[in-house]
Amino acid sequence: MIGHHTFRGMQALALALAVSAGSVATAHAQTRIKLILNWKYEGPQGMFFLADDRGYFKQEGLDVTFDQGNGSGAAVPQVANGAYDMGFGDVNALIEYTAKKPENAPVGVYSLYNRPPFAIAVKADGPIKTPADFPGRKLGGPANDGALKLFPALCTIAKIDCAKVEMSNMQPNLREQMLMQGQVDGVFGYVTTLRFAAKGIGIDPDTQLRLIRFGDYGMDLYSNSIIVSSKFIKEHPEAVKGFLKALTKGVKDAMADPNAAVAAVAKREPLIKPDLELAKLQATMADDMSHPEVATIGLGDIDEARMAKSIEILVQAKELPRAPAVKEIFDRSFMPPLADRPTAIKAAM
Repeated sequence: MIGHHTFRGMQALALALAVSAGSVATAHAQTRIKLILNWKYEGPQGMFFLADDRGYFKQEGLDVTFDQGNGSGAAVPQVANGAYDMGFGDVNALIEYTAKKPENAPVGVYSLYNRPPFAIAVKADGPIKTPADFPGRKLGGPANDGALKLFPALCTIAKIDCAKVEMSNMQPNLREQMLMQGQVDGVFGYVTTLRFAAKGIGIDPDTQLRLIRFGDYGMDLYSNSIIVSSKFIKEHPEAVKGFLKALTKGVKDAMADPNAAVAAVAKREPLIKPDLELAKLQATMADDMSHPEVATIGLGDIDEARMAKSIEILVQAKELPRAPAVKEIFDRSFMPPLADRPTAIKAAM
């Protein structure tokens, strides 16, 4: 017969084992996040992969998978339709989507590209000097390109007739070649992407290209942000917080050691040219992530008045059915506190 004390001891042991098994199960029951990136694997995405490789997502109880994207505009519908929980996509495409389909629209939670990267590249020695020269010309770009999608807004603000511009779609890898061969007069893209794609095929962007930047014509828009499906936010608010905390660490690490960030990309895409991707990452930080407001509000946050103005520009230019409120587009409540976010963006050389 088992003595009374022994029995109680066995009960306690069984209970302790059950508790420890439960905590192991909890440790393994990580929240899964499927995220679609803005583009094919490239240097600027090193901050995501560094956070992953260094275990920052795991520390927050997250199991994150990253898929290559097909343009910053394409991430929005992919998150809205439930194919992905999160995306790294253009907030302007999000504004347009939310204006039309508020019921299942995702929400921006962290603004990474806070300066407008949108541009049209033309030949430096060509006839196009300003947007006023576009009518009667042929412009082209990939169908999901953020700059191409914003062209109607540029036409409105620069007071030019969009209908007199011939438009053409092309594969991203043909963009700069078609421009240099004269098949189109200008191509849409992000400043950094255009410059480095040109370098990649032996074109000097400083002497052979002229970049007409949307930001120079009154379009001080935000760009790529982390966007999250409204369903995922409802079901896993702590996971969203954990993701942003981990990503912020990845951004800081990429600034401190950009070579490590590029190495993290190379692990996933061995065919990249590390020198080119390093330069691209550093240019992205210097150009796309360095709006002066970062010094006061920190990376990740937005200026509400500036976002309201962006919404107004898009609603007017694209004749959207309604103007979404800023809070429909952006929810700052998941971000780490300002003290934990960068207030100056500089990649170590």
